[in-house]
Amino acid sequence: MKRLFALLAALATVLGLTAAFSSPAVAATGCKVDYTVTSQWTGGFQAGVKVTNLGAPVNGWTLAFTLPDPGQKVTQGWNATWSQSGSAVTVTGVDWNRSLATGGSAEAGFTGTFTGANPKPTAFTLNGVACTGSTGEEPPPGPDPVDGTPVEVNGQLHVCGVNLCNQYNRPVQLRGMSTHGIQWFDACYNTASLDALANDWKSDLLRISMYVQEDGYETDPAGFTNRVNRLVDMAEARGMYALIDFHTLTPGDPNYNLERAKTFFASVAARNAGKKNVIYEITNEPNGVSWSGIKNYAEQVIPVVRAADPDSVVIVGTRGWSSLGVSDGSNESEVVNNPVNATNIMYAFHFYAASHKDTYRATLSRAASRLPLFVTEFGTVSATGGGALDRSSTTAWLDLLDQLKISYANWTYSDADESSAAFRPGTCAGSDYSSSGVLTESGALLKSRISTADSFPTS
Repeated sequence: MKRLFALLAALATVLGLTAAFSSPAVAATGCKVDYTVTSQWTGGFQAGVKVTNLGAPVNGWTLAFTLPDPGQKVTQGWNATWSQSGSAVTVTGVDWNRSLATGGSAEAGFTGTFTGANPKPTAFTLNGVACTGSTGEEPPPGPDPVDGTPVEVNGQLHVCGVNLCNQYNRPVQLRGMSTHGIQWFDACYNTASLDALANDWKSDLLRISMYVQEDGYETDPAGFTNRVNRLVDMAEARGMYALIDFHTLTPGDPNYNLERAKTFFASVAARNAGKKNVIYEITNEPNGVSWSGIKNYAEQVIPVVRAADPDSVVIVGTRGWSSLGVSDGSNESEVVNNPVNATNIMYAFHFYAASHKDTYRATLSRAASRLPLFVTEFGTVSATGGGALDRSSTTAWLDLLDQLKISYANWTYSDADESSAAFRPGTCAGSDYSSSGVLTESGALLKSRISTADSFPTS
């Protein structure tokens, strides 16, 4: 399990009660708003707002609207700064989405309460200009899902620009789950659980977390290598991608395990080179080590993979527990200015939604325009793996990853006695991995997100 001692984000997405916001000097000349109630329960609801700028570019935006029923109240918002005074609601862009080019859009969401009716707003303004392009409409349906498993549809993946791309050279987003340490939770990864992951959860990938220390690989290299290979085969048989995670955590300097990494990756790359579903994550969460130290490690391990498997994507962990350095007080610039000397690679980014908020989301958004990123691990709770699920921050994160087409794996597809686990303790002794009775709050949220149609592009 994660033992991150990361810095908390400097500011969480906040809801003010009476704050007023001034419009930037540059105003839009037209806009379109799509407002959607995504879920509703007794006395409460969740809604999303997508604003599209149809006028001149703006560097800073404020969306305003009035809730039509006085009983409606915004309780918490994300991906923007939300304020309510009476029935008037103001939504202001934050660091990573404050600029809107012509045709550009930004998405934000909120949870709210209501008494009586829950009507939708019918009038919106962007920087004081009425949005008449489309008001209160449901978003158009996406493309029809393509028949076939994720691997059948997408084939061999590769990096193109800052994206993960499929055999048609089109950007794709993979959504899936990570195992817990296979030395502890091996019973959770069997025919029934992987059938459920592929067929009920409709997961695109399985991240196979093989700890190196903590009773892991170093205690039985051959045994753990064989177990990883069997899980790769099981994922392949179900049409899922397999992300092989060399799960280094303590010590945090990956160079401590350099020779073990070379031995392991030489073996698994040679054995799985003919498969289209394998992705290699060569170090999990570097910590207490400089970026130059991580880069040095990567530039020694990647050639070992390439010697046997020249085509597969390789993912490199980043500084500060794979936070692009944010948890060490740095940012993505060190990687942008000094990238790993290799091709067809991506960089890992990890977050835990209750601990890592706006500062981390802003970093990811900036970095995504410069670096190919893959969220190989994230949690819905705190960085310790415990505490309450932070639904609003998790939703903000997943909406952002969807918007940027960044692939992700959630920690964890296990019945560990911790709130980050998808299953209630004892689930893996049975055969049910999908019903509401076995899912934790985190598991239910992730299953609902992952099981929606992928709509992978094929042309």
